[in-house]
Amino acid sequence: MSPLLLFSLVIGYFVLLLVVAWFTGRHSNNDSFFIGNRSSNWMLVAFGMIGTSLSGVTFVSVPGAVGTESFAYFQIAIGYIIGYLAIAYILLPLYYRLNVTSIYNYLQQRLGFVSYKTGASFFVLSRTLGATARLYLVVNILQGAILERLGVPFWVTTIIILLMILLYTFEGGVKTIVWTDTLQTTCMLAGLVICTVYILNQLGLGLGSGITAMGERGYTNIFFTDPDSKLFFVKQILAGAFITITMTGMDQEMMQKNISVRTLRDSRKNMITFAGILTVVLLLFLFLGGLLHLFASAQGITATGDKLFPTVALEHMPPVISIVFIIALISALFPSADGAITALTSSFCIDLLGIKRRSDWDERKQKRVRQTVHLTFAFVFLLCVMVFRWINSSSMIGVILKVAAYTYGPLLGLFTFGLVTRRSVRDRLVPIVCIAAPVLCFILDSFQKQWLGGFQIGSELLILNGLLVFAGLLALSKPASVPLVMTAEGEKR
Repeated sequence: MSPLLLFSLVIGYFVLLLVVAWFTGRHSNNDSFFIGNRSSNWMLVAFGMIGTSLSGVTFVSVPGAVGTESFAYFQIAIGYIIGYLAIAYILLPLYYRLNVTSIYNYLQQRLGFVSYKTGASFFVLSRTLGATARLYLVVNILQGAILERLGVPFWVTTIIILLMILLYTFEGGVKTIVWTDTLQTTCMLAGLVICTVYILNQLGLGLGSGITAMGERGYTNIFFTDPDSKLFFVKQILAGAFITITMTGMDQEMMQKNISVRTLRDSRKNMITFAGILTVVLLLFLFLGGLLHLFASAQGITATGDKLFPTVALEHMPPVISIVFIIALISALFPSADGAITALTSSFCIDLLGIKRRSDWDERKQKRVRQTVHLTFAFVFLLCVMVFRWINSSSMIGVILKVAAYTYGPLLGLFTFGLVTRRSVRDRLVPIVCIAAPVLCFILDSFQKQWLGGFQIGSELLILNGLLVFAGLLALSKPASVPLVMTAEGEKR
């Protein structure tokens, strides 16, 4: 297919996003950018969050991993449901009661100013690495499918994509993203369904016969019962629950959309609805993965892992399906990158620069600082994508989960300590604990074969990291002299 045609489709899709951004971003202010003026529709937020949660990594890596791990990923999805329920009934009530703009304000009110800064810093680190890993995967596919054939270097492609994202998020922020994510999720899911139906027809299979054919190849295995395996169902379900609690419930990007909903009741409905839709969508991705492997076997296609779906879609499907794939792919790209840059800008401005605490900064000054930070993060994204280009991992979903285990663990430990204990910590020593725990986890992960024999540590490394932080905080804590009770304004009494 002509790369010029594909490139024109990308540009046309981007123009559509700009139109949506123009309508939603008019008359925006800092509150619009940070929390959407707390007026977002919960149904739009729930649906749009699907695109943010899945991203291009899920679109490509989850189907590609079916060949080696069958449907094991659904074990993690079961854990996701547990995690979303915990967020809906534990964390969301807390955030609404405290009326926070940044969820890390809770750490300041409960543990102290240094703990607050530490939590926000780990979010900035984790979201930057995770979002750029997702961005790299999709940019790499677009580069191979379109821009490389036009003679455009990879770094120029990355700059073009980032400029596109900047153009439609620069003014409206969250207020705009709620609407653009809805559009992009619709396109992504439409592409998923169309590709699935096409491959079923090509293989001459129906839904039931497709599952039977996958089962004969061993692709439909969900539960793995070997305790030593990293795919052991208990490990995977627990890991899924805690990944969700940290990467959604303790993540400013995901929570700023939830707390942009007017009421707690609607925000909770958003979270539960989102969990249900996401579970169905992940099952469909796994089903598509099984079909892709059946199709590849029948056609003699040797591509595996992250390369399987793009190879089949762009080289072994008719042009109209290839177009659908490209549109779905860029629809998966933008929600994971635009929301991340917006959330990182919000957290850096509010948590690390203290933009809301500076009484000498008027609205115009705050906006100028916010826009400067927004541009800076776009440049940081460019650098990180080039680093991932150099690393060139075969499965980016594994890289993302590993990054999450190291960088979200301290957030898990900090929030858990604040929620389940009534003790106060030595605030100035909290950064030491939060740095030491990931270092210990890295050492254990590096030498687990020598120390643990056949037992494999997988995604549950996140839980271990959080436990180490919790234990360190407990060792450095003392009983609170006065019981801590949070008022509606977030003050301690």
